[in-house]
Amino acid sequence: MLNGCPTADKSDRFVLPPWTNESEEWRAIDGRLPLDHLARRIADAADRLDLGPLWATYLGVGKKALPADLLLKAVLYEMHSKRPSPAQWTKDARENEPLRWLLFGLEPSRAHWYDFRDRLAPFWDRWNAQVLRQAIEEEVTAAARAALDSSSVVASASRRTLLNEERLRQRQDAIDQRLELVGHGEPMADKSPGWLAKTKAGLRGQKQRYAHAAEVLGRRQAANARRRSCQRKPADQVLVSPADPEAALAHDKEGVFRPLYTVQFVRDLDSPLIFAYDVLTQVNDNGVLEPLVERMADAVSVKPKQMCVDSGYVSIRHLEVCHLAGITLYGPCQENDFSAANGKKPQSNQHTDLPKSTFTWLPEEQAYRCPEGHRLEFTHTQTQTRADHKVTLKLYTCPPEHCQSCPRQPACTRSPKKGRTVSRMENEELLDELRARMETAEAKGLYKLRSRTVEQSFADLKEHRGLRRFHGRGPWRVRAEVGSLVLTNNLLAVEEHSRQRQKAPAQETLPKPCALRK
Repeated sequence: MLNGCPTADKSDRFVLPPWTNESEEWRAIDGRLPLDHLARRIADAADRLDLGPLWATYLGVGKKALPADLLLKAVLYEMHSKRPSPAQWTKDARENEPLRWLLFGLEPSRAHWYDFRDRLAPFWDRWNAQVLRQAIEEEVTAAARAALDSSSVVASASRRTLLNEERLRQRQDAIDQRLELVGHGEPMADKSPGWLAKTKAGLRGQKQRYAHAAEVLGRRQAANARRRSCQRKPADQVLVSPADPEAALAHDKEGVFRPLYTVQFVRDLDSPLIFAYDVLTQVNDNGVLEPLVERMADAVSVKPKQMCVDSGYVSIRHLEVCHLAGITLYGPCQENDFSAANGKKPQSNQHTDLPKSTFTWLPEEQAYRCPEGHRLEFTHTQTQTRADHKVTLKLYTCPPEHCQSCPRQPACTRSPKKGRTVSRMENEELLDELRARMETAEAKGLYKLRSRTVEQSFADLKEHRGLRRFHGRGPWRVRAEVGSLVLTNNLLAVEEHSRQRQKAPAQETLPKPCALRK
C-alpha cells in the first residue's frame, strides 16, 4: 500500500483491477519473477512516495479512473526499461509479464497512458525531493560533494522542417485559407500539402501551434538584432521548428543542425543520487549553476561544499556565486578535452599567439608584467555585455615604445603603435585562486570523480534508458520525461542502500566457521 492512498469514502472513484494477490494469473507470473527482478524493486521503492496530491487530482465524476498507484509503478518500470513511449506501454500492458504483474491485469488504452503521463508532470519535483530527504535521513550520502554537467538531447521534431519568417507566414496563410474554405462547407482538396491537417479540428490546432511558433521566432529575431554586427545572422537565417518551437536550434555532437534541449544534472560524487536537474532551451551553460544549486538546496536543505564542473561553467559569475555560498569550485580554465583530442586550438578569446596567461599579475602594484619584463599600467575601465550578465573590465596597456622594439611583437600584438592591452575582470582573483587550486594533487584526484559520476549518469540514461531523443514536445513535457528518469534512479538507489543495510546485520550474526584441527 502506497503512502497517501485514497480514503475509504473516495475509493469508489477507481476501478478494481482484474486480478488480486490470490488470482491464479497473478500468482503464476509472481512465481516466475526472480526475487531481485526490477518489477519487484520498483514496486517496493514506489511505496516511499506520498501520492496524496496525485489522488486529489481525480474528481470522482464520470467514469471510474484506473488506480494511479499501479499506473505510476508501471510508468517507472517502463521508463527504466528503455521504453519511454506511452504507445509502447499500451502494447506491454498486454504482452509484458512483469508489467502485467505490476498492473494486476489492467490494460489501459493508448489515450489513457498519454493522459496519465501529462497528469504526472507536476509531481516529479516533489517526489524527487521526498526521496532525497529520505536518502539524507538514511545516511545514503552527506550531500557534500557534487558534480554539475550537461548534455544535449534531440527534441521530438524534424530537422527538415525548420522555417524562417517568410515560409512560416506562407504556411499560416495556407492554414487560414483552408479554414475559410472548410467553414463554407467545401471538402478538403485531395492535392493539399502533406503538412496541412485534414480536419477542421486539426487545422485549428495547427493554427495555434504556428501562432506560437511565430511568437518564438519574433523573440529570436529581436535577440538576433541585439547582437554585434559581426555575430548577427541574416534575418532569413533565423529559424524555428513548428513542431517544437521552444527547442533550441544548434549542431549536435555529430554535427547535425537540429532542434535540441539541454539537460543539466547535479550528481552526487559519493552515491548514484541526482540532487537536481533541469531542461533548458539554451545550448550553453551560462548562468545555470546558481539555479541548480538552489534546486538542490530546496530538495535536501543543504548546498554542496565542493562542486566539480567542466570549463563551460567556469566564469566569474559562477565563481562569485560559489564564493558567497561557501562552495569550493573545481574546474579547468579555458580548457576543453574534446577540442584538444580533435586537434583544435585551446579555447582563448585572445587574437594572438601570446595569450594573457603569459602575463604576470602584480597584486601589490595593481599592474601586469609582460614576459619581457615591461609593466602594463591601468588606463581605463570598460563594461561588456555577456550572454546573461555584464562584466566590468580594467584595461592595462604597455607603453608603445616597448612594444615596437620588442622581439616578441609579431606574436604579441597586431598594433604595436598602440601597445599591447590586457584586461582584468572584477573579482578575477577568484579565477586565479581556481587555477592555483586545480594544480594541487587533491583537486586532480577529486576532479577524476566527475567522469565516473555525472558523465556516467548521462551515458546510462542515453544508452540504457533511451534518452537520446525526447518522446514529448514542449519544455514541460521533456522536463517531465527527465524527472521520471531521475526519480526512478534515486528511488532504486535509496532502496538498494536500504536492502544492503538490512543484509549487513544478518551476515554479522552468522556463526563463523570452526578452524580445522590438525
